[in-house]
Amino acid sequence: MSLEDSPNVAEREGESGLEGRDPISPAKRKRLQKVFEHASKQMSQDNFDYATELLGQCVAGDPGNLIYAQSYIGNLQKKYKNNRKGANFVVQLSQRGAKNAARKAVNQEKWMDVIRKGLKVLTVNPWDVGTLTAMATASEKMSDDEVELFYLKCALQANMNDPDVNRQCAEALAARGQYDQAIACLHRVEKVRPDDEEVQKLISKFAVQKTIERGGMGKGDPAKTQQQAAVDEGPQIPREEQLKQAIRRTPKNLAGYHELSQYYIDEEQYEKAAEVLEKAYEVSGQDPDVRERWEDVQLRALRQKIIQAQEAVDNGEGEPAQTALAQAQKAMVEKEVEVFEKRVERYPNNLEFKFKLGQRYQMAGRYNDAIKQFQLSRTDPRRKGVCMLCLGQCFQKIKQNRLAKDHYESAIQEIPDRDADNKKMALYLAGKIAMRLDDLEAAEKHLTTLAGLDFTYRDVSTLLDTIAQRQEDNEE
Repeated sequence: MSLEDSPNVAEREGESGLEGRDPISPAKRKRLQKVFEHASKQMSQDNFDYATELLGQCVAGDPGNLIYAQSYIGNLQKKYKNNRKGANFVVQLSQRGAKNAARKAVNQEKWMDVIRKGLKVLTVNPWDVGTLTAMATASEKMSDDEVELFYLKCALQANMNDPDVNRQCAEALAARGQYDQAIACLHRVEKVRPDDEEVQKLISKFAVQKTIERGGMGKGDPAKTQQQAAVDEGPQIPREEQLKQAIRRTPKNLAGYHELSQYYIDEEQYEKAAEVLEKAYEVSGQDPDVRERWEDVQLRALRQKIIQAQEAVDNGEGEPAQTALAQAQKAMVEKEVEVFEKRVERYPNNLEFKFKLGQRYQMAGRYNDAIKQFQLSRTDPRRKGVCMLCLGQCFQKIKQNRLAKDHYESAIQEIPDRDADNKKMALYLAGKIAMRLDDLEAAEKHLTTLAGLDFTYRDVSTLLDTIAQRQEDNEE
């Protein structure tokens, strides 16, 4: 279901879509926050399309929420690997109607329609300058100042030298008293349009306003103006501390914890992010969605430790590095088993979680438990072949060699040719187990097929020679 077609939260609440929208009720805000938390979980699992749908509902339901807007665009930028161009040209053509509708909505001053149509356009190109500036205009008209500036800065990132974007951004920055940044934007316009007298006038105007406000010569209380100037020119509070202060002010507001944890995630400080989400879990009354977000970050922290330990091993740091790597890998498997056991319990019909739990049991050496999960998850046709391969490996580990052979052969039939790595693995293991069972005909068949695909695969050529020799010996 597309963003355009799905019934978003704002529409279910009966909003008119006009600039004078009603305040968001506490109940609705709570529902939106639940949707956002679920979307955040999907983002952490790289389920970009589902996250886009959920985050689109959040933005449409509360277009003035900066965190929702940042998450929506950040998710899409990550989906397109920050290529700054979005989907291919043909896919972008599919949203031409939405793009035209957004422009039309601007002319008709239907600001919520601009946001909704714009969200649809951004699904195929989150760097679409025209759409971002239109959404900025709509946000400005609805007094959503923070979001307006965010959309404009996104448009600047897409095309730093676009004169129209720089002009719009300069005016927005100046309205907030950020004159230095506004003038910097106008200087970029000046390079493109050196003969534009209006730009020169604006640069002079903003310079004068900056002097007046910083010098205490404007309207109002001069002492207060000078005090504000001192604050503006003084050291800025770091972003991390701002987020911590926000949590201290409203310790029951989960959005603050999520934003601080995301800050740490962006900085790759996963252990700190996990500590924040642990507190959020307590504040939420042990909300399972918050727990899942916390668990995902814990897994990221463990992966980071494995990478660091592997780098130490690669740098030749000896036995201590090898020990640290083994410990990190063991901790990772144990944590993943714990996480996926909870996911399977919470989502009993989700075959993907059953499959992942089976993989973790297999890595932990719990082969009987793994067999149970793989037998359940093999009903998913997309994963049947790999499940049969994993089942063969587990049966072989518990010395059920004939069952292992049967499952390897089923895996060969079920794994598609495009999955070359697993196909070759199934052929190789089927050939070796057949040799162990003295079924030389089957062994020769599987290993010959493998050799036809990749003659350099492991020791396949040696195994074929061994089979040929054993066949000769049997004939004698």
